[in-house]
Amino acid sequence: MSGDTVRQIAVWVAAIATIVVNALANALPINNQLTGDIANQFKGQNLWLPAGYVFAIWGLIYVGFIAYAIFQSLPAQKDNPRLRRIGWVFVVSCVANIVWLLLFHYNQFALSMIAMAILLLALIVVYMTLRAGAPRPGETTVKWPVSRAERLAVWLPFSIYLGWITVATVANAAHVLVADGWTGQPLPALLWLIIMYAVALVIATLVAFTQRDVAYLLVLVWAFVGIAINYSNLTGVLIASIVAALIVAALTILVAARGAWKGKTYATA
Repeated sequence: MSGDTVRQIAVWVAAIATIVVNALANALPINNQLTGDIANQFKGQNLWLPAGYVFAIWGLIYVGFIAYAIFQSLPAQKDNPRLRRIGWVFVVSCVANIVWLLLFHYNQFALSMIAMAILLLALIVVYMTLRAGAPRPGETTVKWPVSRAERLAVWLPFSIYLGWITVATVANAAHVLVADGWTGQPLPALLWLIIMYAVALVIATLVAFTQRDVAYLLVLVWAFVGIAINYSNLTGVLIASIVAALIVAALTILVAARGAWKGKTYATA
């Protein structure tokens, strides 16, 4: 059995294991706690917390897992240099995802932050590796041609996944701090939220102008609107979240419009 075959099988095992463990986390549930109930323990103190429906994005992420697993298993993709480079990193991300879930369900919040950081780092590596040597939208000279199928089955799922884990990492960090008794003093909670939005907007702007990644940006809009809805009774949080969502939405439209003008699809670029 070749190394490429082992990698392809490992991707399938990791993807399925992650989906199964996440499903069991709420079906059993693990440690008699639902993931959503744990996340909502500090609602009102952790302002970076979207409404429950927002977490349905995991279903889309899992569909992306399967799409990627199928695509990288195709005989024609066995020697794809990008897929070779990201395969084992994806496996690491899956292990980190599973470990994070177990730690979170057993209330080991500080340790869960380490697992979340590893997951985020692994996804950043995957994201940047896919784009290393790949064409920018509108370019004709490429080092490694990227098919539309690869953009849809690999690039798009990882854009969505990284976008969500970007949001989830901040939420997890806030959860850890609040669970440890931190109140944000001397700054009020709303000001901390605004600071986090400012950082998120810087990241969104960088992604918009360097990667032109509509999918990543739309995930941020989805999350920010979810925070606004979750805290619609808090005027300051509502306004800050809507403003942040509108700014990212404007960036998304700008990127998409630029792509349409050039005759290119940027949603997966």
